[in-house]
Amino acid sequence: MQQSHKALWDNCLRLIRQNVTEQIFKTWFEPIVFEKYDEANTTLLVQVPSPYVYEYLEQHFVKLMGWALNQSFKANVRLTYRLVTDKTHNLTQDVESDRPADIGPQIGTTLANKAPTVLDAAVAQLDPQLDAKKTFDNYIEGDSNKLPRTIGLSIAEHPGKSTFNPFFIFGPSGCGKTHLINAIGVQCKKIYPQKRVLYVSARLFQVQYTDAQRQNTVNDFINFYQTIDVLIVDDVQEWATAEKTVATFFHVFDHLFRLGKQIILASDRPPVDLEWLKDRMLTRFSCGLIAELEKPNVQLCKAILESKCRRDGLKIPAEVIQFIAETANGSVRDLEGVLNSLMAHSIVYNSNLDMRLAERVMKRAVKIDNHPLTIDDILEKVCLHYNVSQQNIFSKSRKRDYVLARQISMYLAQKFTKMPTSRIGQLIGGRDHSTVIHSCSAVEQRLKVDKAFTEELNSIETSFKLKHN
Repeated sequence: MQQSHKALWDNCLRLIRQNVTEQIFKTWFEPIVFEKYDEANTTLLVQVPSPYVYEYLEQHFVKLMGWALNQSFKANVRLTYRLVTDKTHNLTQDVESDRPADIGPQIGTTLANKAPTVLDAAVAQLDPQLDAKKTFDNYIEGDSNKLPRTIGLSIAEHPGKSTFNPFFIFGPSGCGKTHLINAIGVQCKKIYPQKRVLYVSARLFQVQYTDAQRQNTVNDFINFYQTIDVLIVDDVQEWATAEKTVATFFHVFDHLFRLGKQIILASDRPPVDLEWLKDRMLTRFSCGLIAELEKPNVQLCKAILESKCRRDGLKIPAEVIQFIAETANGSVRDLEGVLNSLMAHSIVYNSNLDMRLAERVMKRAVKIDNHPLTIDDILEKVCLHYNVSQQNIFSKSRKRDYVLARQISMYLAQKFTKMPTSRIGQLIGGRDHSTVIHSCSAVEQRLKVDKAFTEELNSIETSFKLKHN
């Protein structure tokens, strides 16, 4: 008898298959396993691979399934799901369907006449648009990001099930916002492969909405976004002049929020500083958790650089890493850019990854405000002032002008850089630390007694456009 009931279930699947796209059928219906049918109570028990599949079937296909069951079993069948909650320990849970008690015959007829749409295919298969390289494994934790990182990991493990919804992250450019929200999405997809996770920039969302308006498909656009389980939107501050886009996103947001779907937003400022937000959106953006990402300090920058070097097999001297960490203005993006530039220069010009190369790269790659000068900056100004070349300063010549320019360069390098005297000597003609100490002492003694020399040195320092104490 059970075999005939299994045949009735197979016929039910055949009817469903005729009313959905092939991709939807394979994704959501093929994994269902027939367990048993209780003829006395007209109750069908089927097994589904996860609680998520059960939730999705109930939300999107309950009427279709009810109609197919009634057509196949010729009875008002009560459907019960057996959910696999733990595959390792073979744990399951039985849950009864919430489908309407009576499904009229018109449902099947309507669906059978409906041609598959682009939306049907999009619902079944979705590229999350995540950067697989931006994960929690390579998101280094520090004081500036500990709270957002911890909360983000919790959300990835339990999306939509906590009070952290929506999760609003803000912070300055380069502090790691995009990496963090990507990591949440990647981790969530890893734990819940069936969930529909989508990362989208605010700009792309706006472009998609504008295209939907032009093609008169706004309803399809909204319907698509309302199928998402974890929606991640980056750079929402860019909607400042997009009133219609914001109004449409409000409807998407409201729908997902009411269904308990996870929403993650990122911006360069907190919600209260987004002047274009109306009160109703401000309230919704702020009702979950707002977390600030600060610029990483030198210690965290150093840890990020060391981690990237280990991961990419790079060998960079500790003093170079320290210099980059101190100079990159707390920007993770700048750190990565400098490392990439260092490697490119080293390979193309066959040069060593040393401080001189690091200084040159930093000067071109990073905007440095009120930061200690590099050796190259100092040599450039001194050479210009005394009309000599760097080769003259590096030489062993004892010509008076060369010696003076050499001593002043060493003095200014000690004053405006954090390098040890041994390193300054190496970069200025390969001298030892005692030569640097002697040169600095000679300049300091002359400053005490020579007013004209003091004014001359002040003129050079003024050209650096730095403020001195």
